[in-house]
Amino acid sequence: MSTLVLELRQGDLMVVNGAPIRFRNRARIELAAKARFLFGKQIMAPEAATTPARRIYFALQTAYIGNDEERPQGLAAARDLVAEFQEATTSTTAREMLQQALTLAEADDCYQALKLARRVMRHEEEVLGLPPPIPPRAEG
Repeated sequence: MSTLVLELRQGDLMVVNGAPIRFRNRARIELAAKARFLFGKQIMAPEAATTPARRIYFALQTAYIGNDEERPQGLAAARDLVAEFQEATTSTTAREMLQQALTLAEADDCYQALKLARRVMRHEEEVLGLPPPIPPRAEG
């Protein structure tokens, strides 16, 4: 079995199997087993889900790293939000990427679904002239 080594800075947030972990100092960790995790800029705070694409990302994030009760709700929300976005957008590329993201999420490959959702978010940010969302950080 292969392991994954991550280097995290002081104040970074990581969520592993639904549990948030805030790093008080710089750390190098090794994940030696399969886990659902995101860290740093990959994690979107609820208050940053302010646009249609960001809400989709947040729903997919919940489907991936939420607890056992939150994951099905996140996937259901993602289905609804993707359908609304697809109906409203004129971008064929965005519609196709979101359909692929939803297919991946339904196959329990939410990490890859999130990668596609980030691409749609970046496109939306460019079209709307928005700054990227700010990741959660440690309190002072």
